[in-house]
Amino acid sequence: MMTSNKTLAGLLLLSTALAGTPGWAQTPPVEPKGPVVFEDEEEDQVEIVGPGAGGISADEIVVIGRNIPNIIRATPSVLSVLSEADIARTGEGDIAGALKRVTGLSLVGGRYVYVRGLGERYSLALLNGLPLPSPEPLKRVVPLDLFPTSVIASSTVQKSFSPNYPGEFGGGVINLSTKSIPDERFVNIGGSVGGNTATTAQLGYTHFGSRTDWTGFDDGTRSVPAALRGANNTGKRLEVGQDFDLATVQAATASLVNSPTNLIQRNDNIPANMSLEFSAGNSWDVGENRLGVIVAFEWDNAWQTRGGTQQVAGGISIAPDGTQGLTPDQDYRLLSTDNNIQVAALIGGAYEFGEHKVRLTNFFVRDSLKESRIQAGLDTVNVGEEDPINRSYTSWFQRQLFTSQVVGEFKFDQLSLNLRGTWANSQRNSPYERVNSYRFEPAFNDFFNDLTTNGARSTIAFSTLNDDIWAGNVDFGYKLNTRRPVTLSAGYSILDNIRDAERRDYRYVTADGTALPPAVSQQRPDFLLSDFNVYTYGVVLREVSGVDGAARYESGLRVHAGYGQVDAEIADGVLLTAGVRIEAGKQFVETQDIFNANAVEGRTDINETYVLPGGTLTWNFRDNMQLRVAGSKTIARPQFRELAPQPYTDIDTDRTAIGNPFLIDSTLLNGEGRYEWYFGPDERLMIGGFFKRIQNPIEVVAFESGGTFRTTFANAPRARLYGAELEVVKFFDASGLRWTWFEERRLLVNPNYTYTSSRISVGADDTTIDLSGQQIPASSFFADGIPLTGQSKHLFNLQLSLQSQAKLSEQTFLVNYASGRTTQRGPAGTPDYREIPGWQLDFVLREEVRLGNVPVELKFEARNLLNTLYQEIQVLNDSRIDVNVYPLGRFFSFGMTLKF
Repeated sequence: MMTSNKTLAGLLLLSTALAGTPGWAQTPPVEPKGPVVFEDEEEDQVEIVGPGAGGISADEIVVIGRNIPNIIRATPSVLSVLSEADIARTGEGDIAGALKRVTGLSLVGGRYVYVRGLGERYSLALLNGLPLPSPEPLKRVVPLDLFPTSVIASSTVQKSFSPNYPGEFGGGVINLSTKSIPDERFVNIGGSVGGNTATTAQLGYTHFGSRTDWTGFDDGTRSVPAALRGANNTGKRLEVGQDFDLATVQAATASLVNSPTNLIQRNDNIPANMSLEFSAGNSWDVGENRLGVIVAFEWDNAWQTRGGTQQVAGGISIAPDGTQGLTPDQDYRLLSTDNNIQVAALIGGAYEFGEHKVRLTNFFVRDSLKESRIQAGLDTVNVGEEDPINRSYTSWFQRQLFTSQVVGEFKFDQLSLNLRGTWANSQRNSPYERVNSYRFEPAFNDFFNDLTTNGARSTIAFSTLNDDIWAGNVDFGYKLNTRRPVTLSAGYSILDNIRDAERRDYRYVTADGTALPPAVSQQRPDFLLSDFNVYTYGVVLREVSGVDGAARYESGLRVHAGYGQVDAEIADGVLLTAGVRIEAGKQFVETQDIFNANAVEGRTDINETYVLPGGTLTWNFRDNMQLRVAGSKTIARPQFRELAPQPYTDIDTDRTAIGNPFLIDSTLLNGEGRYEWYFGPDERLMIGGFFKRIQNPIEVVAFESGGTFRTTFANAPRARLYGAELEVVKFFDASGLRWTWFEERRLLVNPNYTYTSSRISVGADDTTIDLSGQQIPASSFFADGIPLTGQSKHLFNLQLSLQSQAKLSEQTFLVNYASGRTTQRGPAGTPDYREIPGWQLDFVLREEVRLGNVPVELKFEARNLLNTLYQEIQVLNDSRIDVNVYPLGRFFSFGMTLKF
């Protein structure tokens, strides 16, 4: 570490010394610090608001880099940019879908963006350069499907670390910039309607819930009833016994809303998807200054039915001939319908005065998921090989994010000052998570649930999560008065993140512990748990919170960081950007006993200070070519949900995960290089390579507990990752074709490809710590040479777009391919779980027509035209386990936006 820091210090001194020597004084500038607005020849302005301050402006390049676009010249880091026009061309409704077109990025579960094959825990999402809390307890990064494209001005993906960014920089940082001051007044009103061949007008399941579910807001039906809330407030476990008599427990049980949250109904005609959106903005001249306001609102109601197979293999079986294979210990057929309602709103304002700008951004999004699911099949581990079971699940997951930001950018001659502050709150509320499991009884020739027998039970759970972030940054940049451009910059930031999470679990039992009579046990779920049975047969709740993990935890992370950086031309056409970040973090997770005055059950503390150098060397050796070389050290902290031993159900995989309080930080050494050739206006060829060495990477692993397979997390000893990227953007003139329709049109051909290879290294003496605190051989979880979870070896995207240069008229084919990737380590020595994303083909048409004097944008989308399945599998020799396999269906949508 000392050698590395001395080397970096030497480079800083060398660059400063060279800055005063004679030579060419106009050179490629450095990465934008703060808001930078770029304008190329063909596209509208691209506004980027990122961390930092200062920098050498793009207009200083007049000689060598004259054919390199301003947006590229101003970013010496390895960076990809999606402008508002780029995002619109993809036709995606949220930013997650648009980002999967970027080189080296893949989209998992429709929500989470993986950078260069690294899992979502190695990605960081910022909004206007400021942090966001995630409302999803099982994920590190904010689910990017929460951000509608209508409120985003640009999206940048920085893949090489620079010290003005947070030190938790694994695969890359995704920075979203919201719209600020519009060029002119606008009002847009739009909507869309769409369907899915696997869902719309097809068989699915629903439950009533509340009357206002379609808005994304429950009307109070699912609120914790007063009788149950009162019992919880006593700090005693709810069950018939010393603390609560039968009458009190019956009253608490009967207070629950039953049929609306419990009864699944068959629906032979699942509705279509619908969305509405509104956005408006205006700007005013105030003397020589300018004031702008933008508001946006979006409502989206979407349905998806999954009908397929879910299997679990508990171990490796041996055939009579000695061949190893896999057989399912749990084998279900699944039909599940999700109703996803999203409401988003943005209110933003900005004021420009002189060289200064102040912006205020308030963003709110609420994402509600209403699930109705039935599983039917065999559970040979917990029930038996001959008695099928039938399980029904109903749930209502509410995710909500609100952030308020103030950003001030000030420029005083050679001095730049940026001030940023934010408060952000995310919440996740999951009331009335119900499970009813019925077991088949040959004597009845029917399914039954007596609340006692294995495979026959009913449960209900309530969970809440609240996450607050307070963060502030101050950044300075100063341009030296030297013949060669030199900018010195420095900054300080603080982040304070606090999270509280609680989960209350209950099981329905009989007060005297006996099984229900056969006639009662065969009733449907809402009759079985009715008030009549509560008071006639003693069906009551028994709280089991904390039995399978902590019922409540508090956690926090406070980070103080400072950095210094120099951007300097050290020779003709050679720019060095280098610096160092010192980051001190204090992280804790404290589990509490809710039945003992919230006494502390366990506590994890991670207090570390890191010195994180980073630098990029850019050589602009021809007027349209340049090379970049970058190196850095970064970190990846375990997240709260990875440390907290509290069970949560992952709604994407239907698996229960629990944290490991003995995880430690991961450190990464990063290196990469890229060659860039800009052979025409808006045209380019980019070839790059990258390498990462990760110490103590955190991986998802599986374990068995009481016949149930769950997931947790563990530190692998070490891993390395390397790869290469290729991107081509080329336009062809189509006006020479004979058809009149091709006049004034051009064809965009934009393929990109990423190859990534990763390997976990495990030695004979390497150990790891499991969630019980035991030090065990690392080989218990990891095999030497296996890839990192979430890493696809091959990623390929192709965009073919025919564009009119006279008006809005685009027809775009989008091809996407991701090779298989590990989702988690297999349980009991079985092979890893593998997701097979495969090929996807989409088509997007955008056309502008006029309705009287009003411009109208029409949009048609056709997604997943190849009807690719979702497949998560295990394979061993000739055997295969379908962990999660179901058709996604083909999606079609038509939208219209009126522009006033």
